[in-house]
Amino acid sequence: MTSLQERIAAALSRVRDRRTGDDVLTAEKVRDIGISTSGAVRLTLLLSADDDPTLGRDVRQAIERVEGVTDVRVDVRDASTAQSTATRPAASSKRALPVMEQRPPAPRPSAPTPVAYPNLGTIIAVSSGKGGVGKTTVATNLAVALVAQGARVGLMDADIYGPNVPRMMGVDEPPSVIDEKIIPLMAHGVKVISLGFLIEKEQPAIWRGPIIMKIIGQFLRDVAWGDLDYFVVDMPPGTGDAQLSLVQSTNVTGAVIVTTPQEVSVGDALRGAKMFQRVNVPVLGIIENMSWFECPHCGKPSALFGSGGGQRLATALELPLLGQIPLYPRVLEAGDQGQPIVVAEPSSSAARALTQIAERVREAVHVAAH
Repeated sequence: MTSLQERIAAALSRVRDRRTGDDVLTAEKVRDIGISTSGAVRLTLLLSADDDPTLGRDVRQAIERVEGVTDVRVDVRDASTAQSTATRPAASSKRALPVMEQRPPAPRPSAPTPVAYPNLGTIIAVSSGKGGVGKTTVATNLAVALVAQGARVGLMDADIYGPNVPRMMGVDEPPSVIDEKIIPLMAHGVKVISLGFLIEKEQPAIWRGPIIMKIIGQFLRDVAWGDLDYFVVDMPPGTGDAQLSLVQSTNVTGAVIVTTPQEVSVGDALRGAKMFQRVNVPVLGIIENMSWFECPHCGKPSALFGSGGGQRLATALELPLLGQIPLYPRVLEAGDQGQPIVVAEPSSSAARALTQIAERVREAVHVAAH
């Protein structure tokens, strides 16, 4: 059976722009399609002065007829304002570089002032320079380990493009809304919110900075978190819109950087750490994941990805190495089953390492606060 997203795309491909004869998808008149798990659809339709104004009605009616759609909202925008209005003088064929405009650039809008959320307690961003290093595994286990140590913890999945927290925490259902507040789901004693709860699994998040900032702001402001001691934020890899949106939205207490021993991972992690330092967010320390492979039968370690990368990065940045986590197969298996390893197998070396990392994070927060 086709997904709701595919059925909507098929419906839109049958809506023709009478002026050009193209369908609205080919003509790129439809943008920013959002689909909730309840079947509500929202999109932007770009119309120019020459377009038939009934095109908006046609688009809405086409989507309303799609099986599974419960509500449709079409935001109509002027196509001329959706494109850049800046014009550049033509460059001669001899020029190798673009010609700069002679007119002064428009002033940039000032960055928003971060809002304090005292009820969230200590806000910790878990970040990495690249994907595939186990950042979400660290974030989920860190949150659960802090709960085991007696703390009240919230976990926000800010990885807009690849929200994996629902799977790793074993919860995946639309959250309820009470008194205009989103109620976070509970998993292993942690309050959890993720974009993965609100969109279909197959739906890609093709969004730019302003939308990402709105989502992060809503997760901070409109979720009924209650009073927390720690607020763990699972960031997407890299140094992009989500990282900047978080630090512009609220006062982040500190960040932890996850890397593997590989030099390519260490180099990317260095850039991630420098980004947080540049925006005045303290980096609490470095966490090295997949430090060695631990045989599940004999326990013998093997350094599959090299060794010492996390320590070299910590030394270069004059930061503590908060811990090294072995590459243990049960970590992956338990995560896929929605059971963080500190719950699934608390006596394992990986779980003990993650529990110790949680303790060291608490100590680093205390040091940073004083």
